[in-house]
Amino acid sequence: MLKVGLTGGIGAGKSEVSRLLVKYGAVLIDSDRIAREVVEPGTPGLAAVVEEFGPGVLTAEGALDRPALGALVFADPGRLAALNAIVHPLVGARAAEQERAAPEDAVVVHDVPLLTENGLAPLYDLVVVVDASPETQLERLVTLRGMTESDARARMAAQATRDQRRAVADLIVDNDGPLEALQPQVRTVWDELVRRAAAR
Repeated sequence: MLKVGLTGGIGAGKSEVSRLLVKYGAVLIDSDRIAREVVEPGTPGLAAVVEEFGPGVLTAEGALDRPALGALVFADPGRLAALNAIVHPLVGARAAEQERAAPEDAVVVHDVPLLTENGLAPLYDLVVVVDASPETQLERLVTLRGMTESDARARMAAQATRDQRRAVADLIVDNDGPLEALQPQVRTVWDELVRRAAAR
C-alpha cells in the first residue's frame, strides 16, 4: 500500500484533483467528509462541540450550524485550536479505519486540508500539494463559493502559507490555470504514484 497525503490551500482545487485520482484508481480517504460525519446529529463529536461552544452553534433542527461555528473559530486561533482538539482525533480514528479496509496493494490518497498546519507529512509515503496563487484562491472563494472577500481572506490566513505547503511537497500540481491544464498534470502524478507503489 502506498499512503499519499494530498493537501492544498482553500480554493486551490484539491477536490478536483482528488476526484481525478479516484477516476484513475486511487482509494480516497476524505478528511473533510469524515469531519462532517463525526459531528452529525446524535454523535459524541457534536455533543463535545456544543459543550465547548454553546448551543448557538446549532441550527433549529439540531444540526451543526457551520457558518455560525466558522464565524467563531476562524477569527480566533484559540477557539480554532479548541475545535481542532475535538474533531481531529475523531477524524484520525475514522481515517485509520478506512485505510485498514483498503486493498493491500492500493494507492490510498488521504485528502487532508490541514496536513501542513498539523505537521502530518511524516505520516505519508509522499505528499502531493495542489498549488494556486493567493489571488487565484481568493477569486475562486468569492466567485465560486460566494464568500465575502473578508471571510475568504480570514480562511486563507488561518491556513499555512503557500511556501509552507510547498516545503512539505514531494509532488506539486499547479492549479492556477483552467481545468483542461489540470487533467494531464494529475495523470502524470497518478503514473508516478503507481510507479512508486510497484517499486515498494
